[in-house]
Amino acid sequence: MNDFRFELTFHGESQRTNKYYMVLLILLGSSSCQNEKQDQQKHLIEYYIQSYNKFDVKGMLHDLSETVVFENSTNGQVDLTTNGIEEFKAQAETALQYFSQRKQTITSWDFQDDKVIIGIDYEGILAIDLPNGLKTGDTLKLQGQSEFIFKDGKIISIKDKS
Repeated sequence: MNDFRFELTFHGESQRTNKYYMVLLILLGSSSCQNEKQDQQKHLIEYYIQSYNKFDVKGMLHDLSETVVFENSTNGQVDLTTNGIEEFKAQAETALQYFSQRKQTITSWDFQDDKVIIGIDYEGILAIDLPNGLKTGDTLKLQGQSEFIFKDGKIISIKDKS
């Protein structure tokens, strides 16, 4: 956020009009700060998704808080939770073996202050047989959303829902 001072005098304008201009300038400044915050959040999420798509666990961890909480749910049921960056890393490394190819594509953005929800199209080619009957080489396609929560420029929570 930029720290600046200024003084404005509108000669010939009423005090009420001057207050209007001041409020307008404050709102414009606030909007600019909000856009910077959203730009930073968007950059962190895009970097995380790119790292995920490249099977780059180190890149996925880059902007996560040490206390990050990860939750995956399918059809409304939570089927995986990790607490802390070490558990997240272990799970991410284990998941590398499940797919020979995988790609998440962001389809939408919803910014809500420190929370960002993205729409996701997911496609992966299985590298192993799964208990649900899917076989090595099968293509898995899902749609869902991921919710990211931020604090102090780091991702503190990720919730994947499909």
